[in-house]
Amino acid sequence: MIDISFLQLLSEIKNAFLETFFMCGVTIGISVVMGLLLGLFIFVTNQGEFWENKALNRTGGFLINVVRSIPFIILLVVLLPFTKFLIGTSIGPLAATVSLTVASTAYFARLVESSLCEVDKGVLEAAKALGASHRIIVWDVLLPEALPGIYRGLTIMTIGLLGNSANAGMVGGGGIGDLAIRFGYYRYQTDVMVIAVVLLIVLVQIIQTFGDWIAKRADRAH
Repeated sequence: MIDISFLQLLSEIKNAFLETFFMCGVTIGISVVMGLLLGLFIFVTNQGEFWENKALNRTGGFLINVVRSIPFIILLVVLLPFTKFLIGTSIGPLAATVSLTVASTAYFARLVESSLCEVDKGVLEAAKALGASHRIIVWDVLLPEALPGIYRGLTIMTIGLLGNSANAGMVGGGGIGDLAIRFGYYRYQTDVMVIAVVLLIVLVQIIQTFGDWIAKRADRAH
């Protein structure tokens, strides 16, 4: 067993957290925008909706399902050549954000679509009866009504993203997963592995609690 000092361990944990926060922050920022637009696109092109288009709807749904059907660790490996082409390297936190963003965007898009489908059709019909344009219905009625569900979906996506960012450590992505593998697995330091697991559990609890609070506030606003 290779031991490291307490100060070294603290430094490693700090760096791992910074890398994880970087990966998650960049991924969430991009995935929320792209996933929201993609989920909205799938919804409004569905049968019976504003801009019904069977070909576009099925194409978008098929692409989302393809990404979601591939386990993340495999998707990570498959996208390595594209990642290297895009940013010039296939290792490190920045490189990991490419595959994390692809997976999270597809996942969040389905969550957004599900939230939009749960909006009371009567509210939309009332807006149409008042002569509201499709743009106004989407941005001023549909999305605000779906906001609590979208917040809950964002919470679920963020927690899943945290787990995927740990998986990224297996191929040099850095972060908490990389810390656990390097010290807890390769160096047989179980205490480091336990610390990494406990920190992940604490993070998940914080994210879930905050997400529930935001969703409840959005519910009360209606």
